[in-house]
Amino acid sequence: MWKKLRLWARQRRYLIRRDPKLHLIYRIAVGVVGTLVLAAGIVAIPYPGPGWLIVFLGLGILASEFEWAHRLLKFARSKYDAWMDWIKRQNKGVQGAVWMGTAAIVLVTLWLIGALNLVAGWFNIDAQWLASPILG
Repeated sequence: MWKKLRLWARQRRYLIRRDPKLHLIYRIAVGVVGTLVLAAGIVAIPYPGPGWLIVFLGLGILASEFEWAHRLLKFARSKYDAWMDWIKRQNKGVQGAVWMGTAAIVLVTLWLIGALNLVAGWFNIDAQWLASPILG
C-alpha cells in the first residue's frame, strides 16, 4: 500500500510541476490550506487538546511545498521537544505553575470572547463581571 502511495505522490508531483500554471495554483492552494491549519493550531495552543499537533500539521502541509516552512517545522519541533523535556525535569511546583498559567490563559480568553457569560446564562446566573469587556 505504501509503495502505491509513494508512486502516486511521485506521479502527482511530476504532473503538477510539469505545468507552470497548475504548479502555481497548487502552491497557492497548499499555502492557503497550510496557513489556515497553522492559524487554527496557534489559536488552539493554550487550550486542552491537540493545539501543537495542529500547528505541526499546518507546518507540515506548508513544508510539502515551501522550504522555509520545512526549516521552521524542524526548528519548532526541536524547541517544543526541548520545552517538554525541561517541564518533565522540573519539580511538581513548577509543573503546577505552568498548568495554572495555561488555565489562566484559557479562562481569560473564554471571558474575553463572552463564553463564560454565555454559560452562566444557561444556569440563570446574572454575574455582570462575567460579561466580556470586548463584546460590551
